[in-house]
Amino acid sequence: MITLYGIPNCGTVKKARAWLEEKGVEYQFHDFKKQGLDAKTAEAWVKELGTDKLVNRKGTTWRKLDDATQALLQGQNPVPSMLENLSVIKRPVIDLGDRRLVGFGPDEVATLEGRL
Repeated sequence: MITLYGIPNCGTVKKARAWLEEKGVEYQFHDFKKQGLDAKTAEAWVKELGTDKLVNRKGTTWRKLDDATQALLQGQNPVPSMLENLSVIKRPVIDLGDRRLVGFGPDEVATLEGRL
C-alpha cells in the first residue's frame, strides 16, 4: 500500500492525490499537520534521500526560519528541526514500501506508472 505524506492544502499534494485516484491506485494519506511524523521515519528518510532532496529550501517556511535553524536542517542531525518545522519537508513524500519519492513531477509519475 502506498502512503502519501503531506498536507491537504498543498497544490502538489492535491495533484498527486488526484492522479492516484484517477488511476484507481489505493493509498493512505498521512497528514503532517494532524498526524505529525515520528523521528524513526524522518531519520530513515534522511538516510535514504538526504536533506538536499528532502528539505524545501525554496518555500516560505524555509525563508521564515532563522539562520541557526537553517544550519541545523543542513547539518549532521536535521531530524529534530524537521520535526519542529514539518512544513519544511518537500511534499509529497510518497512511500512505495521499498523506496520513497519526493515531489510529484515527471520522474515521480513515470515511477508510479511503472508500478501500475
